[in-house]
Amino acid sequence: MKTQEYIALEERYNARNYKPLDVVLERGQGIWVWDVEGNRYLDFLSAYSAVNQGHAHPRILQAMIEQAARLPLTSRAFRNDQLPLLAQELCELTGYEMMLPMNTGAEAVETALKAARKWGYQVKGVPESKAEIIACEGNFQGRTITIISFSTEPQYREGFGPFTPGFVTIPYGDADALEQAITPHTVAFSVEPIQGEGGVIVPPESYLRRVRDICTRHNVLLIADEIQTGLGRTGRLFACDWEGVKPDVVTIGKALSGGFYPVSAVLASRDVLGVFRPGDHGSTFGGNPLGAAVARTALKVLVEEGLIENARLQGEYLMGRLQRIESPHIKQVRGRGLLIGVELHAEAGGARRFAEALKREGLLCKETHETVIRFAPPLVITRDDLDWALERIERVLMMP
Repeated sequence: MKTQEYIALEERYNARNYKPLDVVLERGQGIWVWDVEGNRYLDFLSAYSAVNQGHAHPRILQAMIEQAARLPLTSRAFRNDQLPLLAQELCELTGYEMMLPMNTGAEAVETALKAARKWGYQVKGVPESKAEIIACEGNFQGRTITIISFSTEPQYREGFGPFTPGFVTIPYGDADALEQAITPHTVAFSVEPIQGEGGVIVPPESYLRRVRDICTRHNVLLIADEIQTGLGRTGRLFACDWEGVKPDVVTIGKALSGGFYPVSAVLASRDVLGVFRPGDHGSTFGGNPLGAAVARTALKVLVEEGLIENARLQGEYLMGRLQRIESPHIKQVRGRGLLIGVELHAEAGGARRFAEALKREGLLCKETHETVIRFAPPLVITRDDLDWALERIERVLMMP
């Protein structure tokens, strides 16, 4: 089948909840992907940071094959021999006392919200059903009913009310606004260290340190959504590490499985995750042996193959080269590590046309918030690969 035939089938039978670029991919290896007609592309999006380790990483693939042949799923009705090892290795790597496994990033966020509310009632002493959680304008933490209840993006909310109560939104990057919004009923502040889907928005320097101090003084849990920014993407294990901040709760996903399988987790102290009792929360697939085995190897690859440090080094190079492009379309280049957004002037005609032009040049990326091109290649990328990409990026950004 040809590209247009696949597209026609998808348009006919699949709900149109996405607007992808019109390329139909069939295989990938490392930083490269190929479409059904044999054309090769450099993946500069990494499935929104889910394939930090590169496509079809051989070590992770082997772990998946071996575990799938032994035991893919038990449910949590029984124990398995992979989940305990993942829990230990993940907690030892990150410095947290406990983890709770789920599948998707949105599930991890929902889990963190439930934990924060129950912690608020059982530990902080907030009156039942009065807990408040503060979030930031421009956030993106998923699309469940509860998560869109604290979104400020009109499209995410339109037609989906009524919404879950108990959330307050404040401007992103404004620590004073956080302190002013806290009440005796506030149990948590949920924040992305860098807003990815929001346009790769980097908060002011020392913002996270101020937030950490405010939350500590007011006995409010600091929840960091590191689903996209964590696991090496910004050149540190977590983006919060750049300011030496340890949140009370961290949500992770995406690259936790290297793109092979949906795996997510919530990390926290025993004081927080200890509020859960059997039956309070769960998932048939969460913590399954196949996902756990894949995640264990995905973490080893990040650490043992130096991908976190490579993200820092190559990110500095990529950022520097992008900032030197003298294009009349560029308004700002921002980001950290290998998570970079190129914001265009309104009169540039939108970021979508540049993403489509780059596709024709053999490079795949995606627009966000209409005027921002997001660049986030796999962390295995080399300097030579970046030079190949930058030659095309510069050419496209200079077009009329």
